[in-house]
Amino acid sequence: MKWLKLFLKFVLILISLPLLYALISLIISYIPVNQQAENLDKPHSIYLHTNGIHLDIALKKEDVDANLFPNIYSKENEKIISFGWGDENFYLNTPTWGDLTFENGFKAIFLKSSSLMHVTRYQIPDSDWIEIPVTKEQWDLVKQHLAESFTKNHLNQFQMLQGAGYTETDDFYNAKNSYHMFNTCNSWVNGVFKKSGIKACLWTPFDFGLMDLHENEYE
Repeated sequence: MKWLKLFLKFVLILISLPLLYALISLIISYIPVNQQAENLDKPHSIYLHTNGIHLDIALKKEDVDANLFPNIYSKENEKIISFGWGDENFYLNTPTWGDLTFENGFKAIFLKSSSLMHVTRYQIPDSDWIEIPVTKEQWDLVKQHLAESFTKNHLNQFQMLQGAGYTETDDFYNAKNSYHMFNTCNSWVNGVFKKSGIKACLWTPFDFGLMDLHENEYE
């Protein structure tokens, strides 16, 4: 029957598109860019880490310049400031993977939506974080691109969402740009690396491509 053939074709396309997206993304994730000479002076460092799905970039607290990050605060014993970017609805309504719903996942992946910066404070880096040596120029560019991801109010300050953090050590701030399947939390981190001249993936929506790239480099 003609309608049945059309329906089956439609179902096949629906199944094929996500598989094609995943396959292409996987391949591109392992194409490196920004290969650099090993003899460059790299007096500074940043940290790359993941919760298993979502990448963050972390800086030492003394590197979080108040001029660039006007109202990021921390307690005395918190020495590391970590930055992530992502979908606002997903961040606020999915604090753990147990809270994930089909609706939230669908909206985050397929619909353009507002975004937030997630800022988390740590006392020390975790043992599974990757410390990445960087040049002075790369270090400055990372900070610049992180700061430029925040939106500011009329007082030139970041716009924090009061009481929205998961714990006492993290906060959410309004951010620029929209989240969608081609601009994910991990492609944002990868983009910061690319624009800062640090070794990165050609493009990736996943966390493992960039993690593997730097784990292999610093083994």
